[in-house]
Amino acid sequence: MKHIVQFSGGKDSTCMLLMMLERGMPIDDIIFCDTTMEFPGMYDHINKVEKFIGRPITRLKPPHDFIYYFAQHPKTRGKNKGKRGYGWPRMWSRWCTRLFKIDLTAKYLRNIGNYRLYIGIARDEPKRHDKRMNNVVHPLYNWGITEKMALQYCYDHGFDWGGLYEKFRRVSCWCCPLQPLNELRNLRKNYPELWDKLLKMDEMVMYHFKPNCRLSDLERRFSMEDRQQSLF
Repeated sequence: MKHIVQFSGGKDSTCMLLMMLERGMPIDDIIFCDTTMEFPGMYDHINKVEKFIGRPITRLKPPHDFIYYFAQHPKTRGKNKGKRGYGWPRMWSRWCTRLFKIDLTAKYLRNIGNYRLYIGIARDEPKRHDKRMNNVVHPLYNWGITEKMALQYCYDHGFDWGGLYEKFRRVSCWCCPLQPLNELRNLRKNYPELWDKLLKMDEMVMYHFKPNCRLSDLERRFSMEDRQQSLF
């Protein structure tokens, strides 16, 4: 039996990993699926965790980066045959989650044999906990650790992600179009270089950043809000 920790780098998986080590639980491998579009502070955090625990974290990547699948990958069948790129992910078509997380993890685990997978699902996520497979364990849920408790635990151990959780509720891919408007405002304000990249990405594909607007529309809206606030 191999004991594998699925490590996203967020507050819950970080708390779970550290608590498992504190309790002396067996860990044979720690895997991180790199979307190639994580916040710079997330990559810094992962390096910091590696140094803190004194062991490497296995980084998994598909053959190509996000931009390739987003705008360049040739489609070979279906009504979109001949077109390139999957475009922006939608709630009904989260190709990024499939390619960069689900498929990567499944491919890696096929070579493991008998294993138990540990995932950082907090106590306040009962629906996700109930959907687990038999060989999947949610230690935080079993220990009664909520998301708020997990974040505080990480802060108490010196991990702050460079302030990411002070600006965003979720700290996954910075380019995600499923982010609420307030998170996008924070991205534009605090990470202008990433916002500029996002604007350029939106020009690479046919479909809008959100179903009802392009990113340039949001840029105009946010700029107008800035001008209005400057009057007061």
